[in-house]
Amino acid sequence: MVHAADIQDRDGAKIVFRKIGKYFKKLRVVWADGAYAGKLVSWVNRYHRRTLQIVKRTDHLKRFKVIPKRWIVERTFSWLYKYRRLRADYEYHIDTSEAMVYIAMTHIMVRRLSKK
Repeated sequence: MVHAADIQDRDGAKIVFRKIGKYFKKLRVVWADGAYAGKLVSWVNRYHRRTLQIVKRTDHLKRFKVIPKRWIVERTFSWLYKYRRLRADYEYHIDTSEAMVYIAMTHIMVRRLSKK
């Protein structure tokens, strides 16, 4: 889901959880970074009966280290960044931005499926 920049990430997460409830009934664990820590964790558990696990990075490391689960999101962003229209905010409407993400991910999936 794409939302306006003036919506705080934690508030945007609540919108996402409200939308996915009817579509992903078997989804039990959701991973998120430290920006989503706090009251949102208990809210998700209480109102949506899911577990929101916060994947924190370690600040004391001076070199790069792969953090479990977090690399999945970073890798996906890297794939999306290859599409020029997703590199900057070219779209005027949020719906168009969200559609461009769907188109890019569909293109990625179709390319991978056609290789087999």
